[in-house]
Amino acid sequence: QVDLVESGGGLAQIGGSLRLSCEASGRITSIYDMGWYRQAPGKQRELVAKIANRGTTEYEDSVKGRFTISRDNAKNTVYLQMNALNSEDTAVYFCYAEVVSGLRDLELWGQGTLVTVSS
Repeated sequence: QVDLVESGGGLAQIGGSLRLSCEASGRITSIYDMGWYRQAPGKQRELVAKIANRGTTEYEDSVKGRFTISRDNAKNTVYLQMNALNSEDTAVYFCYAEVVSGLRDLELWGQGTLVTVSS
């Protein structure tokens, strides 16, 4: 079994920063893409950022220049540094990872962590 465990959500002020972490644990052979999605109340889940195992990144337009995704392959962990937060960043953030576990290809999701940005 492989799990994703997120941490780092919470309350931030407008213009503030938060850092999310997500660690994959269990029987892991390799991990391809890792990333973060978010879902705001009444809206569909959307991709925020993703990072390939060799470091190529992709960002949703509204977070470019404010958010930075990174990963530590030795720790099977992906991070999301969020700066210059605004109220539209308020959402539940979900980590995901494309994991190879033995002979199985898995698409895994974390439990979600709430980020609330307010004045």
